[in-house]
Amino acid sequence: MSLIQMEALTKVYQAGSVNVQALRDITMSVDSGEFLAIMGPSGSGKSTLMNILGCLDAPSSGSYLLDGEDVSQLTRDQRADVRNRKIGFVFQGFNLLPRLNAAKNVELPLIYGRVKPADRARRALIALELVGLQDRAHHLPTELSGGQQQRVAIARALVNNPEIILADEPTGNLDTRTSREIMEVFRKLNEKQGITFILVTHDPEIGAATDRRIHIRDGAIEGDERSGCIPIQCD
Repeated sequence: MSLIQMEALTKVYQAGSVNVQALRDITMSVDSGEFLAIMGPSGSGKSTLMNILGCLDAPSSGSYLLDGEDVSQLTRDQRADVRNRKIGFVFQGFNLLPRLNAAKNVELPLIYGRVKPADRARRALIALELVGLQDRAHHLPTELSGGQQQRVAIARALVNNPEIILADEPTGNLDTRTSREIMEVFRKLNEKQGITFILVTHDPEIGAATDRRIHIRDGAIEGDERSGCIPIQCD
């Protein structure tokens, strides 16, 4: 069974008296352990799709099975519980609290999950070690480089042992060299920890570093390919 299975999924927003269809008949599956990108221009629907994949929003119609559970039928609180158990998020903005050190920032999801303080500290250090930042655990965000701050954000996404990490333009605020380093971190976690990675990006270089690319345009899937090149780079 696929880890993710979407069938005829649509999302419609109401803007005044006008209905705006953000997603149109999305049918796709993702197996456990995949390393893929969802790509498309601004306004294509890729962020809406990520929000539904991450249980931040619900579709207007169609089904979304996550690990065999139809999460499209869940309440907001039930979706929040699924997010906490199964999904980690990495965003373009690092979203670190400036007054907390790296370890305390990583602990935040565990506080919401009511994990005991000693267990929080232990798990935060393990997550920081996975991204190579155990020696920066007590540094504040202002004492870290942009790449290090993003690694802290990745550790925070890892601390609940998620099955899936959703990354929305995760290298958008980083230079080219640091972007490649972050992609190497993602790849290593995918291969060694078996975590499924779904990156949402418009960057062809980031897409080219993944194993599979799903292309979105005008709310619909226009391509799904696993070759070593992406359409705009192929002869």
